[in-house]
Amino acid sequence: MTKDDFIIRLETKTDYREVEHVTREAFWNHHVPGCDEHYLAHILRKKACFLPELDYVAEQQGHIVGNIMYTRAKILCDDGVDYPVISFGPISVLPDWQNMGVGSILIRHTLNLAREQEHGAVLIYGDPAYYQRFGFVAAQNYGIGSSDDYYCVALQALELVPDALIGKAGRFEEDKAFQINETSACKFDLNFPQKEKLSGSPTQKRFEELVLLRTPRNWF
Repeated sequence: MTKDDFIIRLETKTDYREVEHVTREAFWNHHVPGCDEHYLAHILRKKACFLPELDYVAEQQGHIVGNIMYTRAKILCDDGVDYPVISFGPISVLPDWQNMGVGSILIRHTLNLAREQEHGAVLIYGDPAYYQRFGFVAAQNYGIGSSDDYYCVALQALELVPDALIGKAGRFEEDKAFQINETSACKFDLNFPQKEKLSGSPTQKRFEELVLLRTPRNWF
């Protein structure tokens, strides 16, 4: 499929509930039993870190089948200076539309917009096997680790401006909105149809593998 097969547009307030449904369906039992990404989508829109100008949906015949959200983040550089970057996630595609290019279309479209808006770099947590196709590389290549000072295989970086991350070694820090309150997330989930939480899926095993692939930045 190509971009011409969908309407790619900004999310509007009337889309909120449908996007949260799409996000829940996309992530349910994907990383862990159940999910809380739909709650994250719900609260992000009210946060100062949220970038509504990069909040896009993919629409097919009047129905939303995918969504991508962006937030402001930063690198706490080793030289004591904070360097602003952006991050995306959740990125959600309905299960029936996964592996059909919807996610790729949303990512490429918004990355191009982010370049036009003169953002310097994007950092995300994700599977390198997927994100390398968009030009992402290990953040470790730039000396950038997690907020708790580990090099993580899942932490990926993309320069939107050439050499934007050169000399920016340090720790990547997302907004505190990503520190999900489990009680609040469970309460929010009660607004949706009940679904069974399952464990042991291949995607959950892959997620567990990626979480463990990390080393202290100062190991040497």
